[in-house]
Amino acid sequence: MPLAVVNMEIKPETKQDIKRIIRIMSTDIDGNLSVERALRKVKGVSFMFSRAVCTSTGVDRKRKVGTLSDNERKGLENFISNPSLPAWMLNRRKDPETGKDMHITMADLSLRKREDINQMKRMHCYKGVRHELGQPVRGQSTRSTFRTQKSVGVSKKKAQAAPAKPKTAEKK
Repeated sequence: MPLAVVNMEIKPETKQDIKRIIRIMSTDIDGNLSVERALRKVKGVSFMFSRAVCTSTGVDRKRKVGTLSDNERKGLENFISNPSLPAWMLNRRKDPETGKDMHITMADLSLRKREDINQMKRMHCYKGVRHELGQPVRGQSTRSTFRTQKSVGVSKKKAQAAPAKPKTAEKK
């Protein structure tokens, strides 16, 4: 008896393989997010900056970040670290030490912010003093907010209980 040969077709996969987790600028990002939204997970990248990065590098901002090739991902990282955008879009303009406009991200951003606050404290300028005292720095009202362990308004005094009578020994 002859064997029946079954015609098997190999169907090409219509979906691209989506990586679940992508690492961009030492940040783990969910692969199902759009590129524009995923870039905002990186510390120091705002929504406007991420949109400008997508436009400048030519990457579709609606595309899932898990479908990016390694070259595209590296291109995004390089552009974020050395952006060629207008100065008003960068997060550190006219750096006090170098005088240059730059965009800083990740640990550099935290370090520079801490150093700026410490420098204001050393100079004893108004903002530095407010930082030291833990008070608002930008002119907010402090009458009803920024309170720590304090009650607002009138507090009712607790009623004092009658003093306990001492027990006297009963005579029998």
